Amino acid sequence: MPRDLPRSVGRAAVPRVSRLSTVDLIAIELRKAIFSGALAVGASLGEVEIAAQLGVSRSPLREAAQRLVQEGILVAIPGRGMSVAVIEGDQIADVYEMRLAIEAQAARRVARAGNAGALQRIRKAFDDLVAVSDGEDARAIGDADLEFHQVLVDAAGSERMTRAMAALVMQTRIMSFSVADGYSVRRSVSPTYTVLLDALAAGDADAAATALEKQFSDAVSRLRGDADVDTVEVDLDEQPQVFQPIDGAMRD
Repeated sequence: MPRDLPRSVGRAAVPRVSRLSTVDLIAIELRKAIFSGALAVGASLGEVEIAAQLGVSRSPLREAAQRLVQEGILVAIPGRGMSVAVIEGDQIADVYEMRLAIEAQAARRVARAGNAGALQRIRKAFDDLVAVSDGEDARAIGDADLEFHQVLVDAAGSERMTRAMAALVMQTRIMSFSVADGYSVRRSVSPTYTVLLDALAAGDADAAATALEKQFSDAVSRLRGDADVDTVEVDLDEQPQVFQPIDGAMRD
């Protein structure tokens, strides 16, 4: 599992409480495992093995897994338990339609607010994406890309939008894992990012939304294999499915 994951991973649907419950902690660990590919798309959730590794009973594990079912990350199959979702075909465009609804509105709010601090955070996330895109680490590029979009939504100042986006970030990663040719990311940073940043700085809400629409349309085409784009690939077969015990977790 990568050492540095986007901070959005694991926070979807976790309420703001002073102390996370065992179920909260299990849900976070499951999200991390799915996001990293340690739990592969389509793989069955081995309750006995995972519970033993986490040091918890199966009851809180099942409760945590049900949360992920609600987030579209796991799927429940009657009589066969749960498995990691597979997102492919027409579902690709559907995920990006949902992302556009959230992110375009977030961009409009950011553009209209003209908050210098928010714009600076978004610019920093973009600079991080550009920096890692100069290398060959597909996972780092993918993580930085998703983090940029989460930061954009966070900047809108809506907790509901932030939580919805965190779930969509997970679905986007699953979608990338579900591609038949394997996980890959675009090698060069799309020029739509610069257009988006310029629009946000200029307070042009419509132009910002249009930049996102173009960016997502290109992403759908690439994932469907309809666009010839230079990419960086990563081999996921080397990733073991290993969970570390949850410190202080209750057994029931």
